[in-house]
Amino acid sequence: MIYESIVTTCSREGVPHVAPFGVQWQAGKVLIMPFKPSTTLSNILQTGHAVLNLTDDVRVFAAAIAKKSGVDVPLVAVAQGVRLQHCLTHHGLQLESVEDDSVRPRVWMQVQDSQSHAPFMGFNRAQAAVVELAVLVSRLQRLPIEKITSEMAYLQIAIDKTAGAHELEAWQWLVDCVNNHIAQQSGMQQA
Repeated sequence: MIYESIVTTCSREGVPHVAPFGVQWQAGKVLIMPFKPSTTLSNILQTGHAVLNLTDDVRVFAAAIAKKSGVDVPLVAVAQGVRLQHCLTHHGLQLESVEDDSVRPRVWMQVQDSQSHAPFMGFNRAQAAVVELAVLVSRLQRLPIEKITSEMAYLQIAIDKTAGAHELEAWQWLVDCVNNHIAQQSGMQQA
């Protein structure tokens, strides 16, 4: 099973990085499989640490994917780097091993510390739709645009029925990414 989360890392110089990741839990260990090149992978290899953040604020997923530099994602220092200030739970991770691969290495992390900060009230359908669109947008260069727009149209139903202000904001950031990608592709075809 893959769990959608936010992985925070720091470079050797202490520069934080926030990235959405689908991770797997296996026998008390966390498996992260970043595509190469990856700032997250580079930071983990440099420092040996990462923090797995569980959050219900889908704006964090959308902001990272849409590269929204003006969006404030407050961070707090912890032993393994930084965590989201407003996460529900965080797990401090230490690098255990790397199974190298030219496209997607398997990075095994051992949980060193876990803390809960707020109760999980559950996702509404719009939150799940935003996370799913974030995954699709992260693959704009890998998937046919028809597949993305088709799935986006279906996900729009959940947005229309259940979204609050945070979900609407996050959704729009991701829709803008898709629209910009389509316009860019159209411009290249016309040239």
